[in-house]
Amino acid sequence: MKSAEVHPKDRLLATASRLFYAEGIHAVGVERLVSEASVTRATFYRHYPTKDDLVAAYLTETSRRIREAVDEARAGKPPREALVSTLAVVGDATCGEDFRGCQFLNAAAEYPDPESQVRKVIDDHRQWFFSVLRAEAEEVGHPEPDHAARVLILLRDGALHGGELDDAKTVRETLRRAVEEYFPA
Repeated sequence: MKSAEVHPKDRLLATASRLFYAEGIHAVGVERLVSEASVTRATFYRHYPTKDDLVAAYLTETSRRIREAVDEARAGKPPREALVSTLAVVGDATCGEDFRGCQFLNAAAEYPDPESQVRKVIDDHRQWFFSVLRAEAEEVGHPEPDHAARVLILLRDGALHGGELDDAKTVRETLRRAVEEYFPA
């Protein structure tokens, strides 16, 4: 599909997603976004009244895609296999081309105010992922599902940082093995 056929709002979001992830949110200005998305400043501000609105939309869309991937990975699987598959989504992400860490952790580093709309999107995503892991830990029969979910969140965060800094395949394998050892068959 040619860029002229894509709605300007969607072009802005796609451009922002690419640039924010590759270069960092604060490193990319509005002028560059409108130029690369081939829209006017007026169009930008009609769809996203502030840059933070665009950042929140970028993270909301990222969360939506991750939720779909997790739902697909878990579908129809017994509890332990669903849990391992959920974390495999994370491990597989570390091996992606141009992987630059976790979009949410990266954004949190740029938005320290816990009351900002960006941090609220980050918190919502993290709470969702915690609830998925907690439910899966409970289904597997872990005696402390809250604790187990917190451990898995730490493993996820570490894998998403390590996947950028270390050998991604080793990180993916280490994450898988840690989950399997923490929840033996």
